[in-house]
Amino acid sequence: MKRALRKVYGYASRLGIDPLTGAANLRGVPGFVADLRVFRRANAQSALWPLGDLNPCLKDRFEESGAASGHYFHQDLLVARRVHARAPQVHADVGSRVDGFVAHVASFRPIEVFDIRALAATIPNVVFRQCDITAALPEALVQSCDSLSCLHALEHFGLGRYGDPIDPDGHRVALANLARVVRPGGWFYLSVPIGPQRIEFNAHRVFAMAHLLELVAPLFELRAISYVDDRGALHENVALDHPGIADSFGCRYGCGIVEMVRRA
Repeated sequence: MKRALRKVYGYASRLGIDPLTGAANLRGVPGFVADLRVFRRANAQSALWPLGDLNPCLKDRFEESGAASGHYFHQDLLVARRVHARAPQVHADVGSRVDGFVAHVASFRPIEVFDIRALAATIPNVVFRQCDITAALPEALVQSCDSLSCLHALEHFGLGRYGDPIDPDGHRVALANLARVVRPGGWFYLSVPIGPQRIEFNAHRVFAMAHLLELVAPLFELRAISYVDDRGALHENVALDHPGIADSFGCRYGCGIVEMVRRA
């Protein structure tokens, strides 16, 4: 029943209908009206700060100061810390969030960024190149870095969500090309959704953790596993033979984060 309700909520949200946000906003109306009355009385004599159009923020008072949990929060900080600690000569990224991981890394070092989508902004320490990692790889990119990341992106390749060609094996093609980009002995940081293996078209694939490790094994040597569970909590550096791998650590939609070294 809960899963069915989540599906209905997800579909409604995509159409711009968000019942939970609506309910939270309604909860904030009485407080907003009361505060507005008090403020108008207190500010009645101010010519310097006249009251303009109302812009109600109705649910902020009920929320925490920030969301320090979830896939992107944990993966972006974790991998940025690793890049900082290992200080590679060249770090490149394919498809990760510019306003998350890329920004973290760019705050302390240069980073080369590749994405199928355009990036109009010019950002200090970010060298951007628009390309499709599932297409023929330009020779200039072969073994072009000793550190590479692809965070929450591999699951999308081949599903057409970002205008890429439809290919059920798009993730395999992308993984093979990613392996060509990083030099032998270089680090590769990869994260994907984990849980019962499935495709939720055209949003993403969800990988069984065991299958993910099978996919990368011929190309990379596994060095570390971390994951974010369904509650949004990070489990860092679990054992490489952890029994939870068999059922994706009990996740329905978690995030697996693997740190690997490119095989020779």
